[in-house]
Amino acid sequence: MKLKITLIIILLTYSLVNAQIVAIKAGKIIEPSTEKVYDNQIILIENGKIKEYGADIAIPEGAKIIDLSKSTVLPGLIDAHTHICAKVSILADQLGIDFLDLVLLNPDGYLAIQGSVYAKQMLEAGFTTIREAGNSGKYVDVDVKRAINEGLIVGPNIYAAGRIIAPFGGQFRTNADKQYIVNNEYFYADTYDELKKAIRENIFYGSDVIKIVVDSKQYKYSSDDISFIVNEANRAKLKVMAHCQTLEGAYNAALGGVASIEHGWTLPDSILSIMKQKNITLVSTDFPVNVLKAFGSNDEYAKKFHNKLIERLKRAYKSGVKIAFGSDIMVDIDNETRGEVALSYIDSFVEAGIQTMDIIKIMTVSPAELLGISNIRGAIAKGMCADLIAVDGNPFEDIQKLKNISFVMKSGIVYKK
Repeated sequence: MKLKITLIIILLTYSLVNAQIVAIKAGKIIEPSTEKVYDNQIILIENGKIKEYGADIAIPEGAKIIDLSKSTVLPGLIDAHTHICAKVSILADQLGIDFLDLVLLNPDGYLAIQGSVYAKQMLEAGFTTIREAGNSGKYVDVDVKRAINEGLIVGPNIYAAGRIIAPFGGQFRTNADKQYIVNNEYFYADTYDELKKAIRENIFYGSDVIKIVVDSKQYKYSSDDISFIVNEANRAKLKVMAHCQTLEGAYNAALGGVASIEHGWTLPDSILSIMKQKNITLVSTDFPVNVLKAFGSNDEYAKKFHNKLIERLKRAYKSGVKIAFGSDIMVDIDNETRGEVALSYIDSFVEAGIQTMDIIKIMTVSPAELLGISNIRGAIAKGMCADLIAVDGNPFEDIQKLKNISFVMKSGIVYKK
Protein backbone atom coordinates (compact mmCIF):
# COMPACT_ATOMS: atom_id res chain seq x y z
CA MET A 1 0.00 0.00 0.00
CA LYS A 2 2.80 2.43 0.94
CA LEU A 3 4.52 1.69 -2.36
CA LYS A 4 1.32 2.43 -4.29
CA ILE A 5 0.83 5.74 -2.47
CA THR A 6 4.45 6.71 -3.15
CA LEU A 7 4.09 5.93 -6.86
CA ILE A 8 0.87 7.93 -7.07
CA ILE A 9 2.55 10.93 -5.42
CA ILE A 10 5.50 10.69 -7.83
CA LEU A 11 3.20 10.49 -10.85
CA LEU A 12 1.08 13.42 -9.67
CA THR A 13 4.18 15.52 -9.01
CA TYR A 14 5.56 14.68 -12.46
CA SER A 15 2.25 15.56 -14.08
CA LEU A 16 2.07 18.92 -12.32
CA VAL A 17 5.65 19.83 -13.26
CA ASN A 18 5.21 18.63 -16.82
CA ALA A 19 1.95 20.56 -17.19
CA GLN A 20 3.49 23.89 -16.15
CA ILE A 21 3.54 26.35 -19.01
CA VAL A 22 6.92 27.78 -19.92
CA ALA A 23 7.09 31.18 -21.60
CA ILE A 24 10.21 32.10 -23.56
CA LYS A 25 10.78 35.77 -24.28
CA ALA A 26 12.74 35.69 -27.54
CA GLY A 27 14.49 38.74 -28.96
CA LYS A 28 14.27 37.12 -32.39
CA ILE A 29 13.03 33.87 -33.85
CA ILE A 30 14.44 32.36 -37.03
CA GLU A 31 11.87 29.98 -38.51
CA PRO A 32 13.70 28.17 -41.33
CA SER A 33 10.69 26.24 -42.62
CA THR A 34 9.08 29.55 -43.62
CA GLU A 35 12.39 31.42 -44.08
CA LYS A 36 11.14 34.20 -41.82
CA VAL A 37 12.72 36.16 -38.98
CA TYR A 38 10.46 37.55 -36.23
CA ASP A 39 11.28 40.16 -33.59
CA ASN A 40 10.23 40.21 -29.92
CA GLN A 41 8.29 36.97 -29.70
CA ILE A 42 6.73 34.99 -26.88
CA ILE A 43 6.86 31.19 -27.17
CA LEU A 44 4.50 29.25 -24.91
CA ILE A 45 5.46 25.64 -24.18
CA GLU A 46 3.26 23.04 -22.53
CA ASN A 47 3.85 19.31 -22.06
CA GLY A 48 7.08 19.52 -24.03
CA LYS A 49 5.45 21.04 -27.11
CA ILE A 50 5.03 24.51 -28.55
CA LYS A 51 1.55 25.70 -27.67
CA GLU A 52 1.78 28.96 -29.64
CA TYR A 53 4.08 31.87 -30.34
CA GLY A 54 3.77 35.46 -31.44
CA ALA A 55 4.43 39.08 -30.56
CA ASP A 56 1.17 39.66 -28.68
CA ILE A 57 0.86 36.42 -26.75
CA ALA A 58 -0.30 36.85 -23.15
CA ILE A 59 1.83 34.98 -20.62
CA PRO A 60 -0.46 32.91 -18.36
CA GLU A 61 -0.29 33.46 -14.63
CA GLY A 62 2.12 31.05 -12.96
CA ALA A 63 4.07 30.33 -16.14
CA LYS A 64 7.81 29.81 -15.81
CA ILE A 65 9.51 32.63 -17.72
CA ILE A 66 12.81 32.20 -19.58
CA ASP A 67 14.29 35.51 -20.69
CA LEU A 68 16.04 35.22 -24.05
CA SER A 69 15.14 38.76 -25.07
CA LYS A 70 18.73 39.46 -26.11
CA SER A 71 19.06 36.24 -28.06
CA THR A 72 17.89 34.62 -31.29
CA VAL A 73 15.89 31.41 -30.96
CA LEU A 74 15.98 28.66 -33.61
CA PRO A 75 14.84 25.04 -33.91
CA GLY A 76 17.29 22.51 -32.45
CA LEU A 77 19.97 21.40 -34.89
CA ILE A 78 20.02 17.92 -36.46
CA ASP A 79 23.11 15.91 -37.40
CA ALA A 80 21.95 13.25 -39.85
CA HIS A 81 25.19 11.26 -39.87
CA THR A 82 27.35 10.87 -36.81
CA HIS A 83 28.99 8.14 -34.70
CA ILE A 84 28.73 8.88 -30.99
CA CYS A 85 29.69 5.34 -29.99
CA ALA A 86 32.88 5.29 -32.07
CA LYS A 87 36.31 6.87 -31.87
CA VAL A 88 39.29 6.23 -34.14
CA SER A 89 42.89 7.22 -33.70
CA ILE A 90 45.89 7.85 -35.91
CA LEU A 91 47.69 5.59 -33.43
CA ALA A 92 46.37 2.74 -35.57
CA ASP A 93 48.68 3.74 -38.41
CA GLN A 94 51.64 3.54 -36.05
CA LEU A 95 50.54 0.04 -35.06
CA GLY A 96 50.28 -1.00 -38.70
CA ILE A 97 46.56 -1.86 -38.62
CA ASP A 98 43.44 -0.51 -40.31
CA PHE A 99 42.65 2.69 -38.43
CA LEU A 100 39.09 1.57 -37.72
CA ASP A 101 40.22 -1.66 -36.10
CA LEU A 102 40.75 0.33 -32.92
CA VAL A 103 36.99 0.90 -32.89
CA LEU A 104 36.22 -2.74 -33.50
CA LEU A 105 38.49 -3.93 -30.71
CA ASN A 106 36.55 -1.99 -28.06
CA PRO A 107 33.90 -4.02 -26.18
CA ASP A 108 30.27 -2.97 -26.39
CA GLY A 109 30.24 -1.82 -22.77
CA TYR A 110 32.98 0.69 -23.49
CA LEU A 111 31.19 1.85 -26.65
CA ALA A 112 28.07 2.52 -24.57
CA ILE A 113 30.00 4.66 -22.09
CA GLN A 114 31.66 6.49 -24.96
CA GLY A 115 28.27 7.02 -26.59
CA SER A 116 26.79 8.50 -23.43
CA VAL A 117 29.63 11.02 -23.16
CA TYR A 118 29.49 12.11 -26.79
CA ALA A 119 25.68 12.20 -26.76
CA LYS A 120 25.76 14.81 -23.98
CA GLN A 121 28.36 16.82 -25.87
CA MET A 122 26.22 16.85 -29.00
CA LEU A 123 23.15 18.02 -27.11
CA GLU A 124 25.00 20.78 -25.28
CA ALA A 125 26.31 22.07 -28.62
CA GLY A 126 22.74 22.46 -29.89
CA PHE A 127 22.09 19.16 -31.67
CA THR A 128 18.77 18.08 -30.20
CA THR A 129 18.45 15.24 -32.73
CA ILE A 130 21.01 12.97 -34.38
CA ARG A 131 20.94 10.03 -36.74
CA GLU A 132 23.50 7.55 -35.42
CA ALA A 133 25.12 5.92 -38.46
CA GLY A 134 26.40 2.66 -36.98
CA ASN A 135 29.88 1.43 -36.06
CA SER A 136 28.38 0.99 -32.61
CA GLY A 137 28.91 -2.65 -31.84
CA LYS A 138 25.89 -4.89 -31.50
CA TYR A 139 23.07 -2.32 -31.38
CA VAL A 140 24.80 -0.18 -28.75
CA ASP A 141 23.34 2.93 -30.43
CA VAL A 142 19.86 1.51 -29.76
CA ASP A 143 20.81 0.98 -26.11
CA VAL A 144 22.11 4.54 -25.75
CA LYS A 145 18.89 5.81 -27.32
CA ARG A 146 16.86 3.81 -24.81
CA ALA A 147 18.91 5.13 -21.87
CA ILE A 148 18.31 8.71 -23.04
CA ASN A 149 14.60 8.11 -23.54
CA GLU A 150 14.33 6.61 -20.05
CA GLY A 151 16.14 9.56 -18.51
CA LEU A 152 19.17 7.59 -17.34
CA ILE A 153 21.61 9.74 -19.31
CA VAL A 154 21.46 13.07 -21.14
CA GLY A 155 21.53 13.27 -24.91
CA PRO A 156 19.68 14.19 -28.08
CA ASN A 157 16.84 12.34 -29.75
CA ILE A 158 18.54 9.42 -31.50
CA TYR A 159 17.53 7.67 -34.69
CA ALA A 160 19.73 4.59 -34.76
CA ALA A 161 21.07 2.61 -37.71
CA GLY A 162 21.97 -0.48 -35.67
CA ARG A 163 24.17 -2.99 -37.51
CA ILE A 164 25.37 -1.81 -40.90
CA ILE A 165 24.46 -4.12 -43.79
CA ALA A 166 27.24 -4.73 -46.31
CA PRO A 167 28.65 -7.20 -48.82
CA PHE A 168 31.01 -9.69 -47.22
CA GLY A 169 33.84 -7.96 -45.37
CA GLY A 170 32.05 -4.67 -44.73
CA GLN A 171 34.46 -1.75 -44.88
CA PHE A 172 37.53 -3.41 -43.40
CA ARG A 173 40.26 -5.91 -44.07
CA THR A 174 40.94 -8.49 -41.37
CA ASN A 175 42.88 -11.73 -41.17
CA ALA A 176 40.89 -14.89 -41.83
CA ASP A 177 41.20 -16.03 -38.22
CA LYS A 178 40.06 -12.64 -36.86
CA GLN A 179 36.65 -12.38 -38.52
CA TYR A 180 34.92 -12.29 -35.14
CA ILE A 181 36.23 -8.74 -34.69
CA VAL A 182 33.79 -7.29 -37.20
CA ASN A 183 30.78 -9.53 -36.58
CA ASN A 184 29.15 -7.06 -34.19
CA GLU A 185 29.71 -4.06 -36.43
CA TYR A 186 28.33 -5.44 -39.69
CA PHE A 187 25.76 -7.82 -41.01
CA TYR A 188 27.34 -9.43 -44.06
CA ALA A 189 24.58 -10.00 -46.61
CA ASP A 190 25.13 -11.05 -50.22
CA THR A 191 21.99 -12.97 -51.19
CA TYR A 192 18.44 -11.68 -51.07
CA ASP A 193 17.62 -14.07 -48.24
CA GLU A 194 20.58 -12.70 -46.26
CA LEU A 195 19.54 -9.13 -47.01
CA LYS A 196 15.98 -9.80 -45.85
CA LYS A 197 17.22 -11.40 -42.64
CA ALA A 198 19.62 -8.51 -41.96
CA ILE A 199 16.87 -5.93 -42.41
CA ARG A 200 14.45 -7.83 -40.19
CA GLU A 201 17.05 -8.35 -37.45
CA ASN A 202 17.75 -4.61 -37.43
CA ILE A 203 14.07 -3.83 -37.15
CA PHE A 204 13.57 -6.44 -34.40
CA TYR A 205 16.34 -4.97 -32.25
CA GLY A 206 15.11 -1.40 -32.59
CA SER A 207 16.90 0.25 -35.51
CA ASP A 208 15.15 3.32 -36.90
CA VAL A 209 16.87 3.36 -40.28
CA ILE A 210 18.61 0.78 -42.47
CA LYS A 211 22.18 1.64 -43.38
CA ILE A 212 23.99 -0.11 -46.20
CA VAL A 213 27.57 0.09 -47.39
CA VAL A 214 27.40 0.02 -51.16
CA ASP A 215 30.96 0.18 -52.39
CA SER A 216 33.84 -0.36 -49.96
CA LYS A 217 35.08 -3.46 -51.78
CA GLN A 218 35.73 -4.42 -55.41
CA TYR A 219 32.29 -6.03 -55.31
CA LYS A 220 29.34 -3.68 -54.84
CA TYR A 221 25.61 -3.85 -54.34
CA SER A 222 23.87 -3.51 -57.71
CA SER A 223 20.94 -1.18 -58.30
CA ASP A 224 18.66 -4.26 -58.23
CA ASP A 225 20.13 -5.31 -54.87
CA ILE A 226 19.53 -1.85 -53.48
CA SER A 227 16.00 -1.68 -54.86
CA PHE A 228 15.27 -4.96 -53.07
CA ILE A 229 16.66 -3.52 -49.80
CA VAL A 230 14.63 -0.32 -50.18
CA ASN A 231 11.40 -2.21 -50.83
CA GLU A 232 11.95 -4.59 -47.92
CA ALA A 233 12.75 -1.71 -45.54
CA ASN A 234 9.81 0.34 -46.77
CA ARG A 235 7.43 -2.50 -45.94
CA ALA A 236 8.26 -1.75 -42.31
CA LYS A 237 8.19 2.02 -42.99
CA LEU A 238 11.95 2.40 -42.61
CA LYS A 239 14.19 4.41 -44.93
CA VAL A 240 17.57 3.39 -46.33
CA MET A 241 20.77 5.41 -46.03
CA ALA A 242 23.56 4.40 -48.39
CA HIS A 243 27.27 4.83 -47.73
CA CYS A 244 28.74 5.69 -51.16
CA GLN A 245 32.32 6.67 -51.99
CA THR A 246 32.61 5.82 -55.68
CA LEU A 247 30.83 6.93 -58.83
CA GLU A 248 29.47 3.43 -59.50
CA GLY A 249 28.26 3.05 -55.94
CA ALA A 250 26.44 6.38 -55.95
CA TYR A 251 24.91 5.60 -59.35
CA ASN A 252 23.60 2.22 -58.13
CA ALA A 253 22.23 3.78 -54.95
CA ALA A 254 20.46 6.54 -56.86
CA LEU A 255 18.88 4.07 -59.30
CA GLY A 256 17.93 1.83 -56.36
CA GLY A 257 15.93 4.66 -54.80
CA VAL A 258 17.57 5.10 -51.39
CA ALA A 259 16.41 7.94 -49.15
CA SER A 260 19.90 9.39 -48.83
CA ILE A 261 23.37 9.06 -50.24
CA GLU A 262 25.95 9.47 -47.49
CA HIS A 263 29.23 11.18 -48.38
CA GLY A 264 28.84 11.02 -52.17
CA TRP A 265 32.42 12.10 -52.68
CA THR A 266 32.21 11.35 -56.41
CA LEU A 267 28.98 12.81 -57.76
CA PRO A 268 28.92 13.97 -61.37
CA ASP A 269 26.05 16.15 -62.55
CA SER A 270 24.38 13.12 -64.15
CA ILE A 271 23.96 11.43 -60.75
CA LEU A 272 22.89 14.69 -59.11
CA SER A 273 20.16 14.90 -61.75
CA ILE A 274 18.88 11.41 -60.84
CA MET A 275 18.98 12.33 -57.15
CA LYS A 276 16.92 15.46 -57.73
CA GLN A 277 14.42 13.58 -59.86
CA LYS A 278 13.99 10.89 -57.18
CA ASN A 279 14.12 13.33 -54.22
CA ILE A 280 17.22 11.65 -52.80
CA THR A 281 19.00 13.66 -50.13
CA LEU A 282 22.76 14.17 -50.06
CA VAL A 283 24.17 13.90 -46.54
CA SER A 284 27.40 15.52 -47.56
CA THR A 285 29.79 15.08 -44.57
CA ASP A 286 32.03 17.96 -45.68
CA PHE A 287 35.08 17.45 -43.47
CA PRO A 288 37.12 20.53 -42.54
CA VAL A 289 40.86 20.15 -43.06
CA ASN A 290 41.63 19.75 -39.34
CA VAL A 291 39.14 16.88 -39.03
CA LEU A 292 40.68 15.09 -42.01
CA LYS A 293 44.10 15.47 -40.39
CA ALA A 294 42.71 14.04 -37.16
CA PHE A 295 41.63 11.01 -39.20
CA GLY A 296 45.29 10.60 -40.19
CA SER A 297 45.57 12.48 -43.49
CA ASN A 298 48.67 14.58 -44.10
CA ASP A 299 48.26 18.31 -44.68
CA GLU A 300 48.56 18.16 -48.47
CA TYR A 301 46.03 15.36 -48.90
CA ALA A 302 43.62 16.89 -46.38
CA LYS A 303 43.52 20.20 -48.27
CA LYS A 304 43.16 18.45 -51.64
CA PHE A 305 40.33 16.21 -50.44
CA HIS A 306 38.56 19.09 -48.68
CA ASN A 307 38.65 21.13 -51.90
CA LYS A 308 37.14 18.17 -53.75
CA LEU A 309 34.30 18.04 -51.24
CA ILE A 310 33.61 21.77 -51.55
CA GLU A 311 33.59 21.58 -55.37
CA ARG A 312 30.95 18.84 -55.43
CA LEU A 313 28.98 20.60 -52.64
CA LYS A 314 28.80 23.73 -54.80
CA ARG A 315 27.47 21.69 -57.72
CA ALA A 316 24.98 19.80 -55.56
CA TYR A 317 23.64 23.06 -54.12
CA LYS A 318 23.42 24.67 -57.56
CA SER A 319 21.62 21.60 -58.95
CA GLY A 320 18.83 21.88 -56.38
CA VAL A 321 19.51 18.50 -54.76
CA LYS A 322 18.31 18.46 -51.17
CA ILE A 323 21.25 18.58 -48.76
CA ALA A 324 21.15 17.53 -45.10
CA PHE A 325 23.82 18.17 -42.50
CA GLY A 326 26.00 15.25 -41.43
CA SER A 327 29.36 15.38 -39.68
CA ASP A 328 30.52 11.72 -39.73
CA ILE A 329 32.70 12.51 -36.72
CA MET A 330 34.64 9.57 -35.29
CA VAL A 331 37.67 11.47 -33.99
CA ASP A 332 38.55 13.77 -31.12
CA ILE A 333 39.96 17.27 -31.64
CA ASP A 334 41.98 18.81 -28.82
CA ASN A 335 40.02 21.26 -26.66
CA GLU A 336 36.77 20.74 -28.60
CA THR A 337 33.73 18.59 -27.85
CA ARG A 338 32.12 16.41 -30.50
CA GLY A 339 29.35 18.98 -30.83
CA GLU A 340 31.77 21.86 -31.26
CA VAL A 341 33.63 19.94 -33.96
CA ALA A 342 30.32 19.31 -35.74
CA LEU A 343 29.52 23.03 -35.66
CA SER A 344 32.86 23.77 -37.35
CA TYR A 345 31.45 22.17 -40.53
CA ILE A 346 29.46 25.39 -40.98
CA ASP A 347 32.62 26.82 -42.55
CA SER A 348 32.44 24.24 -45.36
CA PHE A 349 28.95 25.45 -46.33
CA VAL A 350 30.11 29.07 -46.21
CA GLU A 351 33.10 28.16 -48.39
CA ALA A 352 30.74 26.54 -50.90
CA GLY A 353 28.78 29.79 -51.22
CA ILE A 354 25.57 28.50 -49.65
CA GLN A 355 23.22 31.23 -48.46
CA THR A 356 22.81 31.71 -44.71
CA MET A 357 19.13 30.73 -44.50
CA ASP A 358 19.85 27.65 -46.59
CA ILE A 359 22.66 26.64 -44.22
CA ILE A 360 20.19 26.86 -41.33
CA LYS A 361 17.67 24.80 -43.29
CA ILE A 362 20.35 22.21 -44.09
CA MET A 363 20.89 21.85 -40.33
CA THR A 364 17.20 21.75 -39.35
CA VAL A 365 14.46 21.42 -41.95
CA SER A 366 16.20 19.14 -44.47
CA PRO A 367 17.40 16.47 -42.02
CA ALA A 368 13.99 16.51 -40.31
CA GLU A 369 12.35 15.76 -43.64
CA LEU A 370 14.92 13.04 -44.34
CA LEU A 371 14.31 11.39 -40.99
CA GLY A 372 10.54 11.60 -41.50
CA ILE A 373 10.04 13.80 -38.42
CA SER A 374 9.25 17.17 -40.00
CA ASN A 375 5.80 17.03 -38.40
CA ILE A 376 7.33 17.14 -34.92
CA ARG A 377 10.87 18.54 -35.23
CA GLY A 378 13.01 20.87 -37.31
CA ALA A 379 10.77 23.95 -37.11
CA ILE A 380 9.13 26.35 -34.68
CA ALA A 381 5.38 25.93 -35.02
CA LYS A 382 2.29 25.10 -33.00
CA GLY A 383 2.25 21.46 -31.92
CA MET A 384 5.94 20.84 -32.64
CA CYS A 385 8.26 19.42 -30.00
CA ALA A 386 9.92 22.21 -28.04
CA ASP A 387 13.42 21.45 -29.34
CA LEU A 388 14.91 24.94 -29.27
CA ILE A 389 18.31 26.59 -29.18
CA ALA A 390 19.38 30.20 -28.71
CA VAL A 391 22.45 32.22 -29.61
CA ASP A 392 23.59 35.70 -28.73
CA GLY A 393 23.24 38.00 -31.71
CA ASN A 394 21.68 37.15 -35.06
CA PRO A 395 23.04 34.17 -37.03
CA PHE A 396 21.00 35.27 -40.04
CA GLU A 397 23.34 38.24 -40.29
CA ASP A 398 26.44 36.32 -39.16
CA ILE A 399 26.25 32.54 -39.47
CA GLN A 400 29.34 32.21 -37.24
CA LYS A 401 27.08 33.09 -34.30
CA LEU A 402 25.58 29.61 -34.67
CA LYS A 403 28.82 28.13 -33.33
CA ASN A 404 28.22 29.63 -29.88
CA ILE A 405 24.92 28.25 -28.61
CA SER A 406 24.01 29.58 -25.19
CA PHE A 407 20.67 27.83 -24.61
CA VAL A 408 19.43 24.32 -25.39
CA MET A 409 15.96 22.92 -24.78
CA LYS A 410 14.79 19.44 -25.78
CA SER A 411 11.12 18.50 -25.49
CA GLY A 412 10.52 21.44 -23.17
CA ILE A 413 13.37 20.62 -20.78
CA VAL A 414 16.31 23.02 -20.51
CA TYR A 415 19.72 21.33 -20.78
CA LYS A 416 21.90 24.40 -21.23
CA LYS A 417 21.34 27.98 -20.12
